[in-house]
Amino acid sequence: MDEQDLLAERFERYRPRMRAVAYRALGSTGEAEDAVQEAWLRLSRSGAGEVENLGGRLTTVIARVSLDMLRSRATRRQDSKEAHRTDAAAGPADDEATGPEQQAVLADSVGLALLVVLDTLAPAERLAFVLHDMFAVPYDEIAPVVERTPAATRQLADRARRRVRGVPGLPETDVARQREAVDAFLAAARGGDFGTLLALLDPEAELSTDAAAALAGAGPAHGAAAVAEAFVGRAKAAQPALIGGTAGLVWAPGGTPRAVFGFTIRDGRVVAIELLADAERIGRLDLELLAD
Repeated sequence: MDEQDLLAERFERYRPRMRAVAYRALGSTGEAEDAVQEAWLRLSRSGAGEVENLGGRLTTVIARVSLDMLRSRATRRQDSKEAHRTDAAAGPADDEATGPEQQAVLADSVGLALLVVLDTLAPAERLAFVLHDMFAVPYDEIAPVVERTPAATRQLADRARRRVRGVPGLPETDVARQREAVDAFLAAARGGDFGTLLALLDPEAELSTDAAAALAGAGPAHGAAAVAEAFVGRAKAAQPALIGGTAGLVWAPGGTPRAVFGFTIRDGRVVAIELLADAERIGRLDLELLAD
């Protein structure tokens, strides 16, 4: 295997994360795939086979590509005076590189309402917010991408954050606050604390499951009491994780993810939990296991 093949193999390991970053930045599955392909072309031309922190390098590359595409989009808007519609608003694209299930995973992980708000932000604001609040990239690493100082980059993200929070009903996007809610939920579930689980759940909370989870005996539930009952005294083997950059839980015996719990947090409460057990679908997710 030559150097280019080794680089391609390493690149593929980071493809899900790059696609997740690009989708959140661009709001389009088709453009996200285009951005990932452009990132590969830039990387392969640079001769980056000896880069140790390839993940960090690729995050920077995909961010620069996404920013270029956002700026090009903004220019086209100004010229044509026509508003851009995201894929999520228009419906899934017929994209050979991204199947319907993957499009659904991406759209569910972000939410139409949030994509609509992100689409009103200036390119640099949007990218600063996405990288920092959704992927925990430090401001000093974002600054060179958006061509600002770290302090100015923080201001960009702050402006975007105020715009996002100003829209009622949007899910929580701050990863630290997501983790607070998910960690508290996990502790209460493990400890059998039904009362705390109820307090952490929205009254209309929903638990949904995929077909594989249903076959294993897990069923959907509606309402805080029913969802709390499904988890109380359980989830002892689950561990915190980032799922596409958002806080959740994963059951990974022997280090292999077998079940994924995606959380939607709003106003500090859990409003939805999605349980996935389909191995193929889990394999397409960008998962990062975290310590308790």
